[in-house]
Amino acid sequence: MGNNKMKKPFGGIVLDSSFRIIIPFTLVYGIYILTHGEYSPGGGFQAGALLAVGIVLVRLIQGADKESFNITGAKAIVCAGVGTFIYAATGWLTLAGGGKFLDYTFLPVPMHHWGELHALGILMIEIGVTVCVMMTIIDIMDAIIERLDADEDEEVDDCER
Repeated sequence: MGNNKMKKPFGGIVLDSSFRIIIPFTLVYGIYILTHGEYSPGGGFQAGALLAVGIVLVRLIQGADKESFNITGAKAIVCAGVGTFIYAATGWLTLAGGGKFLDYTFLPVPMHHWGELHALGILMIEIGVTVCVMMTIIDIMDAIIERLDADEDEEVDDCER
């Protein structure tokens, strides 16, 4: 069982060539949306979705047996938890600094202006959300593929009877 479908890449020279052009732009644009989420439309959720789409496309076109972007199962769940922890830790740091939860002006970081603290706090939150969303989407894709593999195995067993 396992990820039999993901081990067999689909495509050919056209998909592989277009993949080599599209995926880097998708990943770079996802990072751009993450870093500029405070100043423009977008942010952690949109960046996480774009980065996950880039990784999902890599795994669908090249196959899961490649070493690049091979985050599956328990690793994805742990990484999603790390993203949630980053979000919560940002709030705990503001509490430790004497403020309210997610009151960025109380971050215990030496900066000269409260606007810099606000930007740093928003970036920390968005990094946590990005990691959590990206890993959750990857984990959902893995669960769907495992379910499809299990259904195909049941159909093969039924046909053999």
